[in-house]
Amino acid sequence: MRVVLLSTYDMGRQPFGLASPAAWLRRAGHDVTCADLAVMPFPAARVRDAELVAFHLPMHTATRLAAPLIERVREINPTARLCCYGLYAPMNADYLRGLGVDSILGGEFEADLVRLAGGEPTVEAGLEKLTFVPPDRHGLPGLERYAKLRVVNSGARTVGYTEASRGCKHLCRHCPVVPVYQGAFRVVQPQVVLSDIRQQVAAGASHITFGDPDFWNGPTHAMRIVEAMHVEFPALTFDATIKIEHLRKHRELLPALRDAGCLFVTSAVESVDDEVLRKLDKGHTRADFVAVAEDFRRVGLTLTPTFIAFLPWTTRESYADFLRAIRELDLVANVSPVQLALRLLIPSGSRMLELEEIRALVTGFDSRALTHQWIYPDPEMNALAARVFALVSMAGQTREETFRAVWKETMHEELDLIARAAIPYLDEPWYC
Repeated sequence: MRVVLLSTYDMGRQPFGLASPAAWLRRAGHDVTCADLAVMPFPAARVRDAELVAFHLPMHTATRLAAPLIERVREINPTARLCCYGLYAPMNADYLRGLGVDSILGGEFEADLVRLAGGEPTVEAGLEKLTFVPPDRHGLPGLERYAKLRVVNSGARTVGYTEASRGCKHLCRHCPVVPVYQGAFRVVQPQVVLSDIRQQVAAGASHITFGDPDFWNGPTHAMRIVEAMHVEFPALTFDATIKIEHLRKHRELLPALRDAGCLFVTSAVESVDDEVLRKLDKGHTRADFVAVAEDFRRVGLTLTPTFIAFLPWTTRESYADFLRAIRELDLVANVSPVQLALRLLIPSGSRMLELEEIRALVTGFDSRALTHQWIYPDPEMNALAARVFALVSMAGQTREETFRAVWKETMHEELDLIARAAIPYLDEPWYC
C-alpha cells in the first residue's frame, strides 16, 4: 500500500512520530513517504497517489494546523483512507471525524497503523504493549534543519530526538497525557533507543532530547540507557523532562544524571501556589520545587522549569508572587519568556472539567481552537494576561529584559537584575 505520513508541528524536532511508524510500515512491505510540513512543502503528488494518508498529532498546535490540511487531502484525493494518530487524535476524535477522518489511533500507534494499512481492524486509543523497532528516518529533512542547542561560548549544536518511554504513571489533572493513557506507562526497549541514538549521532547530532512525558517514570530503565549512551558517546550531551516529585524522590540519582552528560532537565512546575498544585494533582509542593532548585544548584545541573502562568485561580497578587519566586530562586535566565504568559488550555476530555469551579467558568467549547474557553471574572486579569503575552512576544530581547518588562507591568516598579551566564537551551520556544 502507498502510505503518506504527515507531521505539522513537533516543537522543532525531527518527528519521531513519523520515523517510528515508517519503520514498521516499511518492514511490512508498504511504500511510505514521510513529510514534516514544519520544514518542507506539502507533498501534493504523493498524497494524490496515496491509498492511506495519516497525520501525527502529538500536541494541541499540531492538531490545529492539521485541520485545513485534512480538508486539502480530501479535495485532492477523495478515495484515500485518512487516519489521525498520536496523543491528541483520540482526544479530538469527534472533531476529526467531522473533517472526514476515517480512523483514529491513540498513543501506541505503530502496530495499529500496520494493521490499518493491511486492511485489518484497529483499536481507537489502544495501549498495546509493543516490541519496538529502530525508527527509520529516511526521507526526513536533516537534523540541521531543526531546533539547535544554544550553549554559551559553544555556538549552536545539532540536536537529535528520541523517546525511551510513553505515557505516565501519574494523573495530573491538566495533563493531556492522562485522558489517553489513564496512568499507563510504556517503555521503548533500550536496544531500540540506543540504535536510534547511534543513527542520529551518525547524522550529526551532538545532543539528544529525550521526549518522554516523564523520563523517571522508570528511573532504572532511563539511567541504564543514558549510562550506556555515555560509555559509547562520551561527548554526547542530552536533556530530559522529569517531574519535580521524581526529582525529589530520586535526588540521589542527580550526580549520575549529570555525569552521563545531562545539560538540563525540564520540569513542569506549573504553579508556586500550594492550593493550586493540590487542585492540579501535581504531586509536589512549592517547598519541593525550592528544594529541587537547590539540589540542582548544588549538583551543577540546570533546571528549566515550566509553568501555566495564567490559571483560573491566578490573581494579580499570586502572579506577582510567582514572579518573586523565580527571582528569589535565581531562575530568571532558566525560564523561557513564553512560560511567563502561558494560559491554561482545557482540551476535550481534560480532567480539569471534573472540578465544579472550572465547569462554572467555562463559556463553551471552541471547535476551531480545540479547547474549552474560559475568561476571568475580573476584567483586569484578562487584560494583564494579554499585556504579558504581548511583552513576551517581542523579538530581540534577552530573558532578563523580558522578565524586567513583565515585572514592571505587574508590580509597577523597576527591577534591577544582575545578568547571569547564559544557560543551555533549545531555540524552539513553544511548549504545547
